[in-house]
Amino acid sequence: MDKQTTLAFILIGVILVIWLYFNAPEPQEPPPTSGDTTLVEQNKTIQDSPEKEIAAPLTSEQPSDIIEDPGSSETGPFAAAAGDGRIITIESDLFLIEMNTKGARIRKYFLKDYKPWYFKDLSEDVSFYQKHVQLVNTGTGGDFNLVFVTKEGKLVNTSKLLFETSLYHPRYTIPTDDSLTVAFTYEVEPGKSIQKIFTFYGKDYESKVDVEFNNMSEIISGYTYDVEWGTGINFVERNSVDEATYSNASAYSGEEQVIIDASSEGETVTKDINGKVDWIGVRNKYFAIIIAPDNPSAEGGASFDGYNKNTQYGVREYYGISLKVPFNNTIDQKDQFGLYMGPLEFNRLESYGKNYDAIYDFGSFFGLKIITRPISQYVLLPLFTFLHTFIPNYGFVIVVFSIIIKFALYPLTKQSYKSMKKMQQLQPKIKEMKEKYKDDQQKVQKETMKLYSTYGINPAGGCMPMVLQMPILFALFTFFNVAVEIRNEPFIFWITNLSAPDILIELPFTLPLFGVQYITGLAPLLGITMFFQQKMSVRDPSQKALVYVMPIMFTLLFMGWSSGLNLYYFMFNLLSIIQQYYINHKKGEEELVPVKKSNQKKGFMSRMMEAAEKQAQAQKQGQKKRRR
Repeated sequence: MDKQTTLAFILIGVILVIWLYFNAPEPQEPPPTSGDTTLVEQNKTIQDSPEKEIAAPLTSEQPSDIIEDPGSSETGPFAAAAGDGRIITIESDLFLIEMNTKGARIRKYFLKDYKPWYFKDLSEDVSFYQKHVQLVNTGTGGDFNLVFVTKEGKLVNTSKLLFETSLYHPRYTIPTDDSLTVAFTYEVEPGKSIQKIFTFYGKDYESKVDVEFNNMSEIISGYTYDVEWGTGINFVERNSVDEATYSNASAYSGEEQVIIDASSEGETVTKDINGKVDWIGVRNKYFAIIIAPDNPSAEGGASFDGYNKNTQYGVREYYGISLKVPFNNTIDQKDQFGLYMGPLEFNRLESYGKNYDAIYDFGSFFGLKIITRPISQYVLLPLFTFLHTFIPNYGFVIVVFSIIIKFALYPLTKQSYKSMKKMQQLQPKIKEMKEKYKDDQQKVQKETMKLYSTYGINPAGGCMPMVLQMPILFALFTFFNVAVEIRNEPFIFWITNLSAPDILIELPFTLPLFGVQYITGLAPLLGITMFFQQKMSVRDPSQKALVYVMPIMFTLLFMGWSSGLNLYYFMFNLLSIIQQYYINHKKGEEELVPVKKSNQKKGFMSRMMEAAEKQAQAQKQGQKKRRR
């Protein structure tokens, strides 16, 4: 959790405590089934070559050329190959992937439906390679490698071996309802080989990878080998601090997600897991890479290492993940894995039936995910998705969404506003009573409780509905921060990206504490609505400072939040003002009139005050006895 988010939650807590003090009595679809692999004609739609890439501006991760080992003096079947290897480009409607024959690994992976933060329009006449999100850290030449130890005790990483491939053209296209299989083979000795066979599907982000060891039992030592993704996932957002907040590595083991997170600058973390592991993965704010064995073994495991670093592009978190797979020492061994590389879309992740959805972060309420996750998963996300089926603009979806949520919370907020109104009406009587008994605080407390009882007021009545709303507000906060659906989505006027601040003016300096570097449009509007809300509800002179201080503080705080989140809170506050105005000017049940006495049991607060009074009397009697 970053500093701004932490500060936000602290301020929310402070407001709640102050309120309690002043109002209390004083003391996608699953992958298609594998069919015949179709080799299709060479792709002629892409005219640019990878060598024509341009460095991304500002804090975006810059693509780099392959850094290859020029070879080594070591001889033998596992000596590192000199040279770069051959690049094969494969394209579908969803992605474009570059495979490298050196290491039989994934060099780059572009998502065609997602653009970098610095592009507003995918139709811009620029290089294909610069207007799509790319997930692989390219500094080491690619990823998805095999690691094992030989009988001679040598550690082998297949990233340095030159594989042969079944594909000969430089580019291929996969039709929407088809698939393409590419086999990479490394011959160790005659009759002994390692194979990595990738099957990509035209309409799915998950591919299948078969790893085959043919007659390798006399060469490989030990009981396991590793499937390694060593370079983590590319950083692709402008706000590196915000992206790092949601970045981590994790595993699903023992029916729960185990998270590895290097959250502090300079921090290094390592972790090993033994036993059955259903999947391992690494994520940033909106995208993930997941490796899942088709048949997880109790003799398997996983290992992780990660570190947090402040680079020239901003804060970065890098994670290496490795899946331990049993090696059976048989003549031939074949293991199959699912490889998901794509957006963090909850419904898509859930559709695979492999618990991929556990990597989706719904946030928590004071560390309790069991509270916020059901709210987001079964209420907020389905409603948000449903609204978008007939409202194409996500900004208007958020507007309608906020109206629906406000109506859903109406019973709670209505009770809160009614209680606050009665408390305001009671203030003159309480003030008069305090003047009358200003030298006897115990009498003041007793008479205050009598007033509450006479007019049927629960001092906590204005606070409890707020407390009950808090889990929903926490869930909404996280939901709008991680929803990939609103990433780079425009609304109207100056709001061109709902997942980022709607910046109007860049500041030449940074405000301390709040870290404000720019002026946005929605944050001041939100602060204005908060001011009017406070103005309508605060009547006690001792609370007047809150009317001005809290809106200013929250305006500065919300400057760094996404415009989608600020749009929601602005609409929610605006609707709250309308509701509060209606309740404040409504005649009838909210008028301050004495309630009829009944034989019902006394309320909790009354019983507490009576107990306190009895205790005070007992103390007085004890003091008198001691004086005698």
